[in-house]
Amino acid sequence: MPLLEPDPEALRPGRAREPAPDRVTDRSAGGTPEPLRSELTALLGADKVLWKISDLVRYASDASPYRFLPRVVLVPEDLDDVSAILSYAHGRGRSVVFRAAGTSLNGQAQGEDILVDVRRHWTGVEVLDGGARARILPGTTVMRANATLARYGRLLGPDPASAIACTLGGVVANNASGMTAGTTRNSYRTLASLTFVLPSGTVVDTADPAADEELAHAEPELCAGLMGLKEEIEADAELTARIRAKYTIKNTNGYRLDAFLDGATPVQILRGLMVGSEGTFGFISEVVFDTLPLDRHVSSALLFFPSLTAAAAAVPRFNEAGAIAVELMDGNTLRASVSVPGVPADWSALPRETTALLVEFRAADEAGQAAFERAAEAVVAGLDLVRPAASVTNAFTRDAGTIAGYWKARKAFVTAVGGSRPSGTTLITEDFAVPPARLADACAALLELQSRHGFDAAVAGHAAHGNLHFLLAFDAAKPADVARYDAFMQEFCALVVGRFDGSLKAEHATGRNIAPFLEREWGPRATELMWRTKQVIDPAGVLAPRIVLDRDPRAHLRGLKTIPKVEAVADPCIECGFCEPTCPSEDLTTTPRQRIVLRREMMRQSDGSPVESGLLEAYGYDAVDTCAGDSTCKLACPVGIDTGAMMKGFRHRRHTPREERIAALTAKNFRAVEAAARLAVAAADTVGDRVGDAPLQAVTRLARKAVRPDLVPEWLPQIPGAAARRLPDTARVGASAVYYPACVNRIFAGPDGDDGPGLSLAEAVVAVSGRAGKRVWIPEDVRGTCCATIWHSKGYDAGNRIMANRIVEAAWGWTAGGTLPLVVDASSCTLGIAEEVVPYLTEDNRALHRELAVVDSLVWAVEELLPRLTVFRTAGSAVLHPTCSMEHLGDVGQLRALAEACAKEVVVPDDAGCCAFAGDRGMLHKELTDSATAKEAAEVDRLPYDAYLSANRMCEIGMERATGHPYRSALIELEHATRPTLP
Repeated sequence: MPLLEPDPEALRPGRAREPAPDRVTDRSAGGTPEPLRSELTALLGADKVLWKISDLVRYASDASPYRFLPRVVLVPEDLDDVSAILSYAHGRGRSVVFRAAGTSLNGQAQGEDILVDVRRHWTGVEVLDGGARARILPGTTVMRANATLARYGRLLGPDPASAIACTLGGVVANNASGMTAGTTRNSYRTLASLTFVLPSGTVVDTADPAADEELAHAEPELCAGLMGLKEEIEADAELTARIRAKYTIKNTNGYRLDAFLDGATPVQILRGLMVGSEGTFGFISEVVFDTLPLDRHVSSALLFFPSLTAAAAAVPRFNEAGAIAVELMDGNTLRASVSVPGVPADWSALPRETTALLVEFRAADEAGQAAFERAAEAVVAGLDLVRPAASVTNAFTRDAGTIAGYWKARKAFVTAVGGSRPSGTTLITEDFAVPPARLADACAALLELQSRHGFDAAVAGHAAHGNLHFLLAFDAAKPADVARYDAFMQEFCALVVGRFDGSLKAEHATGRNIAPFLEREWGPRATELMWRTKQVIDPAGVLAPRIVLDRDPRAHLRGLKTIPKVEAVADPCIECGFCEPTCPSEDLTTTPRQRIVLRREMMRQSDGSPVESGLLEAYGYDAVDTCAGDSTCKLACPVGIDTGAMMKGFRHRRHTPREERIAALTAKNFRAVEAAARLAVAAADTVGDRVGDAPLQAVTRLARKAVRPDLVPEWLPQIPGAAARRLPDTARVGASAVYYPACVNRIFAGPDGDDGPGLSLAEAVVAVSGRAGKRVWIPEDVRGTCCATIWHSKGYDAGNRIMANRIVEAAWGWTAGGTLPLVVDASSCTLGIAEEVVPYLTEDNRALHRELAVVDSLVWAVEELLPRLTVFRTAGSAVLHPTCSMEHLGDVGQLRALAEACAKEVVVPDDAGCCAFAGDRGMLHKELTDSATAKEAAEVDRLPYDAYLSANRMCEIGMERATGHPYRSALIELEHATRPTLP
């Protein structure tokens, strides 16, 4: 073990606690048992078999209220791997569940035997026919696919609220729809073709003209069975009529029996059955969608009504006017959404009976938009609207920011309402559909039922389609609470089916909590046909048992997960998974959700149990060390959970008092530390020039083995040389702003130009600011100060506190008490000084901080410099790397605006994300940056660009390492573009 290796015991919960009833038992502490582990390793290779207890636990949870521990997790790379897995399962009598994003709400992504991750190696979008169609791999998120299609003026029909995280494989497998899809734009209606692997291993491409012939040769019994079922259904006129009637409203409960009516051949029938089959019929390896026009002219309104009845009565009128979406939120939902950043605070006092409709119209052009607005205003004129809060306008708007705020509040229903539930309670999310004309009655009946059973009454949904959503929170560790949930479900199912002839699942698919009630909705004849369909396609029962079909009447009570309390910053987490696609370590170790899931399992264990010890052993590297600390998870989480902050807290807990003292000493003496660092970089650069980078890499690798990888950076060939000893000369008199060169730009040199060293960033900022008549001043005593991120990111609280207070006191003096703006030339440092230092300031310095105007150099350039500059030359093309700090600051638009002034074509990669270099973390754990940048780098490398731009030196180094192209600050590019003459 290296010296100074952190003690895993530092993260042990360390308090006496009762083991939870659903804890992972000690017999699973060793992970995947033999011979299962060795057999699968021999079959697939060790890198595709996840077997440690920490692996099994982090995959045991999804966005549902259920939790099942898999025996093993597999990560296949191609169809050969999938076929091998299915063949193995057949031969050994084992079951297989496929999992992609894990955002399903009813346990569809959980298995008790072999769980297969089909997200990691299954992403990609191929645009076909000029955007009219798109070929998409199943691990691709809806948002990622739509980002590519937007360039062609197209989008996908399904638009679930979880689009940021849910993948197309899951969307098709669940027939998820969303706000606008209804029954006409969902996967069943817009899927052109798909390729899938049957349980037997047979691969079917429904677009292949020879598919039926090949399937008949490979699977004659299956083909005969499907055609026999089709004949039987079509011969029953009453059943046929019932099937057609069931799909006049949204319905994802059970299998799509209308596939037998719509398909003429076995392949056509399978194409329909695969949609909504929840992984029980096969693995969907590829989908081809018919896309829809992206109507960019949008008008929306959030309209407030005095009651649910009044709001529901207005829905058909907006439908008739051509609204693409009519979304309902009741008073409890509106009040809970105040926890979402950007939602008006005065909603917290809305009357309980208040109900809002979010109404949206989309048009291809302005004339169409104006026509829709006239129709909408005519409807509004006849409504009895209310204004229960000052922020309420009841007016249609075209403002994109306002519209985005409305949708953010609406889409946060599950996480906002769920996030405000009592700590320690399990959350169940249900949805159902009724004929739209019965919407008001259904809302009232649901709210009464919730109240009568002791649940908080709240409802939201896609009112245009009669599709309602509600939440139930209870303590799964308490038998009385579980019984209360059961009683509610029994009565709820009877209500929806008996009173409204509705769908028990409208868009979330059957899943584990509705499977026992399938027959109640469909009746014995149709339900038995579903069982027979499963038998025809999967006679050995290999795929996803008990997820759609389950004869156990109490199956919805099996596997309910407890939610033990964890650290306060993460305790509201409902494990929705929205955070995962933004996480730099997603494909390397763990995600924010998984970090919380693992922590919760530690809390379920008795102190010192073998399972807890196994989790702690892996947690240090898998969760704490490989967290970039960028906190983009906070931006993706609808309730703002910052898992990065929790990991920084854990880093602090692992520090010894001696380490904290050393870190504080470096902060106190940072001027000397900064000078030493610059000299060390200069010396290393000289050595590298003479003998190459290999010796430096060898020395640092040895030091990392001897001491600790998280303390000693590894030398990377992309590390630049040292910055100049002197900063540019500037004058305070006449300065429009104080310019603060970040310490990273005072230590490391900028990128070389085409003919050798170019201007440093500091020289470029001074020059271009002066050229615009907005001169800046660099304080003489800037050295020895820092934004404090160095200490903050590593959890060194004492050092962080010292530097945070020093920089604020210095900045207050430099800016004459905030009369001048403080322009910072690295986005992470801007974020650090503007926001992250605040919790560590003294009360007096918090008062000083409130007077400061901290401005990112991108904002300074766009708002103050560009309007006063003349562009003399532009690059042909530029590709951008927006940093995570820019996302936090809201500065990505400024980066693009700056680049568009300097280049004819500007591209932001669809896969752009945090590079995870994170100061020096890319040198401490280069594998983290390698993984985080892989997709973005692959996209960048497809085309050559004239300029590679960002606005943070360490991120530029990380992207240069990933792509081989020299990234530089957009401000250096601006200086070059606006320089009157070039040497």
